Amino acid sequence: MSTGPRNTNETADLHRPLLITFSGLDGSGKSTQIENVRQYLSAAKKRVVMLAFWDDAVVGKRYRENFVHKVYGSEKGIGTPGKPVQRRDKNMRGWYLSLVRHGLYLLDAIHVCEVIARARRGSPDVIIMDRYIYDELVNLPLRNPISRFYVRAISSFVPKPELALLMDADPQAARERKPEYPVEFMKEARLSYFRLASFVGRLTVIPPMSLEDAKGEVLSALHRVISATSRPGMQAGGDLAAA
Repeated sequence: MSTGPRNTNETADLHRPLLITFSGLDGSGKSTQIENVRQYLSAAKKRVVMLAFWDDAVVGKRYRENFVHKVYGSEKGIGTPGKPVQRRDKNMRGWYLSLVRHGLYLLDAIHVCEVIARARRGSPDVIIMDRYIYDELVNLPLRNPISRFYVRAISSFVPKPELALLMDADPQAARERKPEYPVEFMKEARLSYFRLASFVGRLTVIPPMSLEDAKGEVLSALHRVISATSRPGMQAGGDLAAA
């Protein structure tokens, strides 16, 4: 009978850390909401591991950054309202770049599996990831059937987040908060996130709203996941779901 193995797998899943990922346009408020969730979980005495996709999972990050700076003249730094920068990297298009991205993103997908597996071995309660493989896949030509097949293939083997949040934002407002890319590109990128969501089917969209309202939506989504997964230690007295 298969009851024993299935129960063993279910027990393993219950003790596996929750994986929460945040995706969205630059300037959509991800950093603020990530910090809100971190503080909330820490106050609830949950052990949290923080990961950043660009820093912890991307393969050859330094070489890739040097390439776009030298070849495309991409400006360094993070854009702020008082000091905008002109980034030229993911907004650069061309069939040859799409081809290269397919190869690089496969390497990143394989590496993110290793990164998350390593984080899980530390037995945290929750792993929070600032951006995920989804934030790379949206840079591909998703109208192309080959790229859509590729996206589904990648999504089939990377770790599945228990909660994958897509922070939606008005492109113009997002650019005003973080001026790095042209508005037209950000509009196109926003549509790509929704196309990706239709392929992947795992993204919980937080619509554009005030930071405080978005905080409430994010924490509500977290509560739903905790209740649905019935994680031990997550719902006992003074627990998250009751907050």
